[in-house]
Amino acid sequence: MTSNLLAISQANYLDTYRVALVFDDGTERVIDFAAFLQSSTHPDIRKWLDPEAFRNFRIEYGDLVWGDWELCFPIADLYEGTIDHLLGLREAG
Repeated sequence: MTSNLLAISQANYLDTYRVALVFDDGTERVIDFAAFLQSSTHPDIRKWLDPEAFRNFRIEYGDLVWGDWELCFPIADLYEGTIDHLLGLREAG
């Protein structure tokens, strides 16, 4: 189930680049952002490889964001636990 009304209600840093998410419908996911961050050659994405910077995410309007919305992911992808397909898309953008 994914809809435009889906929101992240909790996000907890686990380790390295893993974050535990709880959605407002009670679904829980652990997302590992390592492959996405490490495979990018774009400096605006690679800066989040800094562990201290990566840990400074927040939930805003139900989305998981870093910086001034410099890094965020489609909520449907986070809900499904799949962000690997975004690897090529980020390089083009």
